[in-house]
Amino acid sequence: MRSDVVRQVLEAELEQARDRRGGGSPRVLDVGGGSGVWAVPLAAAGCSVTVVDPSPNALATLERRALDAGVADRITPLQGDTDALAVLSPEGGADLVLAHGLLEFVDDVDSSLAALVAATAPGGVVSVLVVNRYAAVLGRALAGRVDEALGLLADPHGRLEGTADPLLRRFDTEGLRAQLGDAGLTVELVQGQGALSDLVPGSVPDSSPTAADQVAELERVAAVRPPLRDVATRLHALGRIAAPRG
Repeated sequence: MRSDVVRQVLEAELEQARDRRGGGSPRVLDVGGGSGVWAVPLAAAGCSVTVVDPSPNALATLERRALDAGVADRITPLQGDTDALAVLSPEGGADLVLAHGLLEFVDDVDSSLAALVAATAPGGVVSVLVVNRYAAVLGRALAGRVDEALGLLADPHGRLEGTADPLLRRFDTEGLRAQLGDAGLTVELVQGQGALSDLVPGSVPDSSPTAADQVAELERVAAVRPPLRDVATRLHALGRIAAPRG
């Protein structure tokens, strides 16, 4: 899995899922993750993973990666999108639902979140990874593209109207918390991905094991500390479904 700060959170959540299942394999639903960047490592960690993606080409890439990794028997690739989750999601819901790089592109965030929540088992979580509006503003400003920086700030959805920008929206910390809460999720975490590590010259972590560990620790601390978190390249949030009492 690509990001250490996100990976660590998901690993801890999967341990909780195993405990809830009495040691059984956690069920993961990866929506929009067709190429297998997250699905293959999760399957290698012992999870049963269903991947739902509208792109047949992405699913073909997933199948090749799964075969190469020897985990094809743990991954179920299905073509579809959030509208089809009621049919395609694991029976009884998933312990972990991934929506990484999804909400920036869907037509309706509220209905997509409702579908993700409905596909989550009681006690399970939805993991959301989205592009951060303020990081995009800073990036445009530092590149001298001041008109685009102003546009990203002015647009209520953090998009660049009238350009080739493929994103329908970008998020900020409070807006993301509010949308997840409105969907019925208890938001347990919002952290940054690329809060500072994206700014460290690439030669630094490659210079020594100690330097690599220091960069990883810097990112781990910065990921949850405002205002560094709030200008990270992407925002990662974890929202939980209430488990039944008794």
